[in-house]
Amino acid sequence: MTRDTQDGPDAPSDQDLTRLLQTLTVESDRYAERFGARHGLHRTDVNALALLLDAARRGEPMSPSALARELELSPSATTALIDRLEAVGHVAREKPTGDRRRVALTVPEAGLEEGRKMFVPLARAFAAAWAGFGPAEREVVARFLDVSTEAMKAVSAEWEPHEQPQRRR
Repeated sequence: MTRDTQDGPDAPSDQDLTRLLQTLTVESDRYAERFGARHGLHRTDVNALALLLDAARRGEPMSPSALARELELSPSATTALIDRLEAVGHVAREKPTGDRRRVALTVPEAGLEEGRKMFVPLARAFAAAWAGFGPAEREVVARFLDVSTEAMKAVSAEWEPHEQPQRRR
C-alpha cells in the first residue's frame, strides 16, 4: 500500500482505500453470485431477497413498485421477478387490511431461511474478523462505510439507470 498522505506516512492513501473498497465490492458480488447459483436464483433475485429481508427486519413490508424502484426494473420485469421468488417460497403477496387495492410483499419462513443461509455464515465470518476491533475503531469503520456508501450513491445518481455506453469512433 502507498502510505504517503496528508495524515502521515503510516496512513493508507485515498487510492489505497478506494482499491480496498473495490476489492470488497467485487468479493461481495462474487459471494452473491455464488449464493444465487447454489440456490437457483438470478442475481437480481438475490438482490431483491436482500432488500425484502431488510424491509422485513425493519417490520416494513415492501410494495412491488418500491422494489422496482430499488432495483431499477420495469413493472413487467418486477412482476416476473416476484413470480419467480413466489414460486420458490421466498416472497408472498399480501393485501394489507383496510386497502385491498394495495399489495405488500412479505417474506415467509422459506425466504427467511434462505436469508439466514446467505447472511448468517457471512455475519459469523465478519464477527470473527472484527473481533480485535475496539469500540472506537468500530465507530471509525462504521462512519467510513457510511460516508463511502453515501458517496457511491451520489456518484451513481449522476448516471442514467439505462444509459447507453458511448461508442468509439
